[in-house]
Amino acid sequence: MSPDNPIPGDSVHARLRAATGPAHRALEDTLDWRARVATLPGYRDLLARLHGFHAVWESAIGAGLADEPFLAPRRRLARLAADLGHLGLAPEAITALPRPAVPVLGGPAAATGALYVLEGSTLGGQVIGRHIAGLHGFSGDGLAYYRAHGAAAGPMWATLRGRLETYAADPSAEAALTAAAVTTFAAMRTWLCAGPVAG
Repeated sequence: MSPDNPIPGDSVHARLRAATGPAHRALEDTLDWRARVATLPGYRDLLARLHGFHAVWESAIGAGLADEPFLAPRRRLARLAADLGHLGLAPEAITALPRPAVPVLGGPAAATGALYVLEGSTLGGQVIGRHIAGLHGFSGDGLAYYRAHGAAAGPMWATLRGRLETYAADPSAEAALTAAAVTTFAAMRTWLCAGPVAG
């Protein structure tokens, strides 16, 4: 199954999900989020890693997508900063957190592929957020990133899936979208699973 030879009746989303499956599973297997969030220092370090990643990838997606009204409600960098502040990091320490290299996303299709990865994490994030709340007794503050869009997560995901389908008639654009999504999963795995960054 490939973007150049789609199965009749198949969707861009179905093809993208299949193509990114191995990279997605590798991220989940390596990250081991339950172990990472088992302690507050571990949770804080995971958020610090996520902050660095979102700082550069949200910016790159914004530049490639060139559609801020669509992207703005999906940005989560400020939520990460709020969570880190709740866990004791000063604003200047948050600003100074390390970041990965800035990716190059060549246009809207590639930017949409990267956004697919970041936005997809909001669905599983609801489960992770509930787990962290129960584990550490959070009732609101400290979970802004994982609670993300709340009740709007489903509708916002459906809207993004609809945008994926706008590339169905353009095999080269779909190929760029798919390659960017695979690259984003791989980059996220490399960055999130590196050593600790928060003291």
